[in-house]
Amino acid sequence: MKFEVSAQLTYNVLSPSTLILNIQPFKTYGQFVLEENFQCNSHVKTYEWISPVGEKRFKVIEILKEEKLTFTYNSRIETQIKTINAAQLDDVPISLMPVAVLPYLNPSRYCQSDQLYKFAADKFGHIENTYDKVIAVRDWIYEHVEYNGAHTTPQTSAFDTVTELIGVCRDFAHLGVAICRALTIPARYFTCYAYQLHPQDFHACFEVYLGGHWVVMDATKLVPINGLVKIATGFDAADTAVASSFGNLSFQSMDVKVKTLDGNFEAVDADSLTQGYSYH
Repeated sequence: MKFEVSAQLTYNVLSPSTLILNIQPFKTYGQFVLEENFQCNSHVKTYEWISPVGEKRFKVIEILKEEKLTFTYNSRIETQIKTINAAQLDDVPISLMPVAVLPYLNPSRYCQSDQLYKFAADKFGHIENTYDKVIAVRDWIYEHVEYNGAHTTPQTSAFDTVTELIGVCRDFAHLGVAICRALTIPARYFTCYAYQLHPQDFHACFEVYLGGHWVVMDATKLVPINGLVKIATGFDAADTAVASSFGNLSFQSMDVKVKTLDGNFEAVDADSLTQGYSYH
C-alpha cells in the first residue's frame, strides 16, 4: 500500500531552544520512504539522528532566537504488511530471545507491568495459547476501557487506565504493553500515522514479540491495521514522543493528514484468530 502523510507543528519560541521531533516514518524492510520533505518557515539548524534503541528517526532542531516557527513534514510511503499464520505466533523462550528484545519484558515509566502481575494472571493466565492470550488482552481493553480524552493527561499511566477504565489511544497502548509484559510477553509502544482516523491525529498501538515477529495490535480498533505508517517504537510514550522541547518555547497547533495513494484499499481482518500482522 502507498500513503501520503503530512504533519505541521507550530511553536512560539521565547529564547534559544532545542526541539526534537519524532514525526518521520521509520525505514524498515516492510516500509519504504519513497520521498520526503521537511521545511521550516525560518532558518534553523537541523540534524537527523537514528536512535540506537527501538525504531526512531529524530529531527533535532537548534533554534537561536525568539520567533514563531512552523515545521512542515510530508512524505510518500509504501508499506508491505506481513501476514503471519497464527500457528507460527507462539511464545519464544526467554533463553532464545534476541538480546534487543529482552528489555521489552521490563516495566517502564508509563507501563508498570510489575503492578499488574496479579491482574494479568487472574484475567488471562488460564489461556494456554500465547497468541490467543494477546488477542484476549487487546479485546478486554477494547471492551472495558472507554475511549474518551476528557479524563486523561500526558501523565496517565497504564495503572491509572486499568483503574479508571478511560483513556485515548496512548492509554490503550500503554495498558496493552503493560499487561503483556506482566504475562512475560515482550511488548513495545508503537506510534504511527493512521489512515481513516477521525479526527486526524497521530495514533498509538502496541507490538508483541511472538514467534520471532513483532506483531502489531490496536486495542482501540479505530483504524484498519494495514492503514498504519510506523513512526517509532519504544518502551512507552516517554521515548517515542512526537516532540520533546528543551528551553523556552510553547506548542501552538498541529495538523496531521493521511491519505491513500491506492484506489483499491481493503482493510485486513484485524480480528482474525488465524493470522497476525507485522510491519517487520
